[in-house]
Amino acid sequence: MAKYNSKDIQVLEGLEPVRKRPGMYIGSTSSAGLHHLLWEILDNSVDEALNGYCDKIEISLTDDHGVTIKDNGRGIPVDLFKNTKKSAMEILFTTLHSGGKFSQDNYKVSGGLHGVGMAVVCALSKSLVATSRRDGFEWTQSYAKGKPLSKLKKGKATRSYGTTVYFQPDPTIFPKVEFSTKLIMERAESKAFLNKGLKINFIESKNKHTFHYPDGIQDYIKKIVGKKSTLMENPIYVEKKDKLLRLETTFLWTPDTDTQVLSFANSIRTVDGGTHEIGFRNGTTKAMRAYIERRKLLPKEISSITSDDVREGLIAIINVYLQGEVEFQGQTKGRLNSEIASQVEVVIKHSLEHFLNENQTLGDTLANRIILSAQARIASRQAKEAVQRKTNISHRLNLPGKLSDCATTDKDQAELFICEGDSAGGSSKQARDRKTQAILPIRGKILNVETASLAKTMANSEIQNLVSACGTGLLNKFDYSKLRYGKIIIMTDADVDGAHICTLLLTFFYRCMPEIIRNGHLFIAQPPLYRIDVGKKLYYAVTEEEKDRIVKNLNGTQFDIGRFKGLGEMPASDLRETTMNKKSRSLIKVSLNNAENASEAVSQLMGKNAEARYIFIKQKAEFAKDLDV
Repeated sequence: MAKYNSKDIQVLEGLEPVRKRPGMYIGSTSSAGLHHLLWEILDNSVDEALNGYCDKIEISLTDDHGVTIKDNGRGIPVDLFKNTKKSAMEILFTTLHSGGKFSQDNYKVSGGLHGVGMAVVCALSKSLVATSRRDGFEWTQSYAKGKPLSKLKKGKATRSYGTTVYFQPDPTIFPKVEFSTKLIMERAESKAFLNKGLKINFIESKNKHTFHYPDGIQDYIKKIVGKKSTLMENPIYVEKKDKLLRLETTFLWTPDTDTQVLSFANSIRTVDGGTHEIGFRNGTTKAMRAYIERRKLLPKEISSITSDDVREGLIAIINVYLQGEVEFQGQTKGRLNSEIASQVEVVIKHSLEHFLNENQTLGDTLANRIILSAQARIASRQAKEAVQRKTNISHRLNLPGKLSDCATTDKDQAELFICEGDSAGGSSKQARDRKTQAILPIRGKILNVETASLAKTMANSEIQNLVSACGTGLLNKFDYSKLRYGKIIIMTDADVDGAHICTLLLTFFYRCMPEIIRNGHLFIAQPPLYRIDVGKKLYYAVTEEEKDRIVKNLNGTQFDIGRFKGLGEMPASDLRETTMNKKSRSLIKVSLNNAENASEAVSQLMGKNAEARYIFIKQKAEFAKDLDV
């Protein structure tokens, strides 16, 4: 037995725990974790704005992969911290759980609550320089990997106030240290939207971008809606403020079926929702129910209106500011846990009911739209029940007849390949590993769920086969625990039609089974276009450029090139080696990094509004090449 005693126990001091386990503090060391460092410093400046001490923030990218954030707030305190010989600034940057936000004396409202943000950024930075302008002078101190490099230095005299923080992420912690200008601009824009009057400048490559929105989230929702058709000329705006809570929200309904709700707490985006979203959902549902009942608009075949009926087609921004103890879920603050659901619900229900009663023509239009959602829900359920009654395929799992299932029952090992047509299905069945790989051929181009009604989607036979094969159900009936395959792989021909089918399938999974994408189960196969025979050696090329590169590297050696017309005509041995063999294949993992942008892109490219696609094509036409027309 191996010895285990006190010598094997480590005690990590100072900021060593952060460098040892950065994922505990910033989620991961991926791009999301890298940008989380920037968000922590930016949120400190925004907190100054939230409390009325700052109206200008500047973000600048530097050539050494660093970033500088400057504000005109009060400046970081620099006087000696009690019972130490260190300045308050040094304590803030080198000590976990230190800060001025644990009480309400200095910050009535704040997004930073745990006192770890500045210290974590310092710990994970190769270099960090903090400058505080206050008390008539500039005060500067430098740090590296969580440790001070110098004492606090008193600089030139100044009458201005504020803080400047420069930091360079540590490349030994982060595999990639390049910041995304797109992500920074999106975050800066959202912060400006959420804080009326705050001006945020972003400077990169000598380009300056300014974000300043006098009407706050009312400007925000107009940007989100863009040129989408809506059921109302202007969004509903509600603002309520008391001693502990300030609620600001704006929302409207569209004829679309998708829902887009952006929620924030103390200017922090709560991507996983929370109690403010629950209160908003309950308030809108109860208000619409009360209005429909009072106006006696509900048809006899509908027993009640559900929250899903009300949410369909809804675009909303919910922004709350809380004083006192604010409970987020984790340091990354993805979900709000503070008990404010009932407070938000009361405000939303009262405000929406008042609005509907004051605007009954519009109120009836919104009510009819919600009733239509309820009718579609009932119709889809009836269609599904009818299909389940009629089908005689595999009563145990209700699997589609064309599915060639795999032998394993281990979800993590099982893979489902979705291919186009019986011909490709036949080749795929010969090429697969029967133990772990299942094949589902689909017939041509499936229904575009972005433009189809829910009832039509549920009644489509190809979609029924997809849903049955996955085992999870879809939309509000989705049950992740019933997923039958760890990998769902879209495998279509490497041509324009194949790309179109792939896009339709991506749209289906994004709109009807988004959890499969969020949990990392959806992939796209990369079948080759070309086979290059050089004596006894074989090379495969996915693209024209790859083919040319291989040929060039042959240096005049004799070769033969064959172009695959499709998966159905590809020999099973080639298909197995290039596309299905786990050791030699290449897969593209489908991920969802920005839900707002993804929804906008799907609506633009797959929705009913042809004008949006026309604009997109005009903007991107110059970059297109090798068009198959």
